[in-house]
Amino acid sequence: MSTLPVIAAVDGSEDSLRALDWAADAARARTAPLQVVHVRQYVAWAQPGAPVVLPPPPEEDPVLTDARARLETRGQAPAAAYIGIDGAPAAALPELAADAQLLVLGSRGRGGFTSLLLGSNGMTAAREAPCPVVVVPRPDRTVEGALPGEPGPRVVVGLNADGPDETTLEFAFTEAELRRARLQVVAAYPWPAQTWSTHGEILPPAVDQAAVEAETRALTEGFLAPHRERHPEVRAEPSVLPGDAAGNLVAASQGADLIVVGRHRRRILAPRLLGSVTHAVLLHAVCPIAVVPPHPPEE
Repeated sequence: MSTLPVIAAVDGSEDSLRALDWAADAARARTAPLQVVHVRQYVAWAQPGAPVVLPPPPEEDPVLTDARARLETRGQAPAAAYIGIDGAPAAALPELAADAQLLVLGSRGRGGFTSLLLGSNGMTAAREAPCPVVVVPRPDRTVEGALPGEPGPRVVVGLNADGPDETTLEFAFTEAELRRARLQVVAAYPWPAQTWSTHGEILPPAVDQAAVEAETRALTEGFLAPHRERHPEVRAEPSVLPGDAAGNLVAASQGADLIVVGRHRRRILAPRLLGSVTHAVLLHAVCPIAVVPPHPPEE
């Protein structure tokens, strides 16, 4: 297991404290050290000639003090370091993540608009960090049309049968193994398939749904085979479903321990955009979301 730390970003909000709890459990499962980081958006300002008031040192930071007290009451907490730095979280957190195996943060912090589904720091970290980023949503999120399934620990991963991300699959298998959870692999295919004629009319599909589903399932099983060999203890079950990939993944997040999605490689014309499926899952999934960057790292 990697000795790189798990980083929990805290700012004193309830969202960040829930993320701290999740990060502590993740660090303990990985036998990894935990770093509790408070990026303080501190601006030194004073009237001309007046002494400048500097931020407190980390040992006197009330946000870090509260985080330390919370971990001490949990019991069996991993070894933790408490770090306070000054700057902009959206810039500092991805930089810190270069030396981490996981970056964990809440869906909303103290700043910004409370009506937003995901804060700017979480969105930026998911888009920019070189390590996997886990966003812990608020417990009041709800989802309609949850997929039926057996009880017990479950990790969900999205798979694009046209071009799967092996790094994302490997992360999901590893996470399921750590949690002794079954792995639900959601592979969606577009249906109903629509073809337009030259006159603008919608033509019936050239193949039937059963054939499309069978082909998607066969591709999915082939992509899973090498990961099953490396992780024989993980029970990986494909869920081959018609319709929108994002909608199926959000529905599968109900009752799951974690949902895993990949981050698209950057494109020249859109260098700083998450994929539409990943973006939708971050906004609407009801369980923690892990966003896995592509490998090898992007230039």
